[in-house]
Amino acid sequence: MFILRTSGVQLCDRLPRREMLRIGGLGACGLSLPQLLAPQTASANDVSPKNLRPAKSCIVLFLMGGPPQQSTWDPKPDAPKEVRGEIGPIATKIPGVQFGELMPRLAGHADKLAVLRAVSTNDNAHSSSGYYMLTGRPHVPMNSENANPGPPNDWPNWGSVVQRLAGPRGHLPASVRLPNHIFNTDGSTWPGQDGGLLGRSQDPWLFRCQPHAADYRISEFQLPESMSLDRLSARRDLVRLFDQQSAAAERLDRSRPFGEQQQRAYGLLASAASRGAFDLSAEDEKTRARYSHTPFGQSCLLARRLIEANVRLVQVNWFRGPDEPAANPCWDSHTDETNRLRKVLVPPADHGFASLLEDLSERGMLDDTLIVCLSEFGRSPKINGAAGRDHWGPVFSIAMAGGGIRGGVVHGASDALGGYPRNGLVRPEDITATMFHCLGYSPDTEFFDNQNRPYAISRGQVIQPILT
Repeated sequence: MFILRTSGVQLCDRLPRREMLRIGGLGACGLSLPQLLAPQTASANDVSPKNLRPAKSCIVLFLMGGPPQQSTWDPKPDAPKEVRGEIGPIATKIPGVQFGELMPRLAGHADKLAVLRAVSTNDNAHSSSGYYMLTGRPHVPMNSENANPGPPNDWPNWGSVVQRLAGPRGHLPASVRLPNHIFNTDGSTWPGQDGGLLGRSQDPWLFRCQPHAADYRISEFQLPESMSLDRLSARRDLVRLFDQQSAAAERLDRSRPFGEQQQRAYGLLASAASRGAFDLSAEDEKTRARYSHTPFGQSCLLARRLIEANVRLVQVNWFRGPDEPAANPCWDSHTDETNRLRKVLVPPADHGFASLLEDLSERGMLDDTLIVCLSEFGRSPKINGAAGRDHWGPVFSIAMAGGGIRGGVVHGASDALGGYPRNGLVRPEDITATMFHCLGYSPDTEFFDNQNRPYAISRGQVIQPILT
């Protein structure tokens, strides 16, 4: 199954979208890509930091739910059992540095990683802490669960900012999210995943898919058998004529993104190379098995294919399937943490992330690709009465690698119990500033919203100790 969607497109009430589709042609040929794709436009200067070879692309691995730092990047083997838990430490390629024992492959690649052990949001709610991590701006108010997108919490997702700065990328978007958006158990979508104050045209493209599924196909990118490219082109010309001659269309200033959407949809349908970026069947079975046939592993592989095809930023969200326990989904391990870590969570994460590092390195792409592995927060220092850990924003860990990042580095430290930062405090705005820096954009680079108001892309400080 493979579906492309965005959050929708606003059109003038005088000419509904259905009518535009009926007249415009794609609806007539049975295609719905314009409804499903959100375009991007560029209107900002690319201000690259001096003496830096910018990364060409970025892959973000978002481990939704909050992994326990104690069992992954920041084990505490000398802490009391109720803190250290049942997952022991393992040596890494960095002398004296340990990871959780369920991460042997990543431990073997620690020389490629910069691990940040003193990240803090001070926010214990998925939605609001997630917004902070996804945008670099704190949510107002903090600790707000099931928060909805919208002002005043409408700062654009990092993918939207990159999309605005990078501009068009041929027939493909500059920024992509897959295999799903991030949502809470009640179905509420987290804020911080869209274009925010930049407008809906800057929403990162959302590709809903199950790339691990046996029936994964890209048939939605194929023209119907009765529709040739020549016929599609003729319909495209009719759309242009309609746009030029219709007084109603001339009034549709607000539907301009929809027109761009049509153009991008036509281009994607006409480009075999662009469609092929999504086709995992083009990979040999050895490569697919290397990443593991899990949602996360195959999503990492799909991300690699997309950046090869010139997509600037791909955000891989941890897959939330229908069989996830409602009160304990994804990495949100309030109960039975040890079993979930051993059987469900850490092995696929270790496998997928490590395979991505290996694959990019072997292809000579790692130095040109920034990789950021993070989440909305971590887990509480002490194990609770249900053998799990609860939300914890005061301190947690993330990892970065690739373009612009110095491997073999541990930056910052938590205290002896892993509860609070001891040194090297990092805020989400510092992470976004560092990401933009590695991609060639100074944090004081400005973009302009739809009201032509300027904004600096980040208020944070670049984390210099982890840079090459």
